[in-house]
Amino acid sequence: MKEFTHTTVMLEPAVDCLEIIKDGIYVDGTFGRGGHSSLILERLGEKGRLYVFDRDLEAIACANKIQDERIIVVHAPFSSMGEYFQEQQLEGKINGILLDLGVSSPQLDDAERGFSFMRNGPLDMRMDQSKGFSAREWLYHSSEKEIADALYLYGQEKNSRAIAKAIVKLREDHKFDTFLPDTDSLVEVVKSASKKIDPNKNPATRTFQAIRIAVNNELGELEQALQDSIKLLAPHGRISIISFHSLEDRIVKHFFKENYEKPVLPKFLPIPDAAFTHDSNFEKISNSIKPTDEEVSSNPRARSSILRWAQRSSKPYSRI
Repeated sequence: MKEFTHTTVMLEPAVDCLEIIKDGIYVDGTFGRGGHSSLILERLGEKGRLYVFDRDLEAIACANKIQDERIIVVHAPFSSMGEYFQEQQLEGKINGILLDLGVSSPQLDDAERGFSFMRNGPLDMRMDQSKGFSAREWLYHSSEKEIADALYLYGQEKNSRAIAKAIVKLREDHKFDTFLPDTDSLVEVVKSASKKIDPNKNPATRTFQAIRIAVNNELGELEQALQDSIKLLAPHGRISIISFHSLEDRIVKHFFKENYEKPVLPKFLPIPDAAFTHDSNFEKISNSIKPTDEEVSSNPRARSSILRWAQRSSKPYSRI
């Protein structure tokens, strides 16, 4: 296994938000190379437990090297937490969940993974190399509309239709295998289909982001994990999430807000507050927290990160 360096983004702030209880049960849903997990373990007591999830085989290999009885390694996406902890009979008993969304530095830096337009390699982009369609297969099997929609929705790519049309034309002309074998060739297709090119930004930036999100169903995975967090978290348990682009952050922000909002009643109504009950899933939510200038200076990949947390209400989860 190749070794790639990885600097954990917002390490202490993200873990601080969990307010670790010594004997608590915690989840790192995106183990990566274990930066957040290591700090959580430092703050846990002997009876504490840390479940780490990741769908990346190399990340799981790193996790399995840790010699610590408090850690349980699960090769699965964080969207499977609900099902997993239901089987473990731990619903409503998790004290904290941490999610560091997006792609990791080792994934970006390894050309063989195909995540980066800066390094030529196969068009793969799968976070779990053991299953699913690669980016190249997805581009081959998806319709022109599906490709265009994904580029526009997930990458906010203004030239989405032109790029999708160029890719599909390669298929129709039986030139797909010859002209779209790797990441460099995809960059060239994007360039040729783009009307205006920003000299300060690679024209394939948005396209690569969009295809990666589509191939890995990243937004769907996030939405599932958020929904499951309500039934997983113990009373006063916390969820801490680092996002790297507006699509992710918007989903997190809206979910927290929708599950926190309390009804606003006119002041003149003769109803005491104690007489009005409202079930809020979260009793506290944070505003956005951004990395310090010092962190961005030492780790440029942190510049777009946003951290948010929410605290489960005192009412435990119960089945209806």
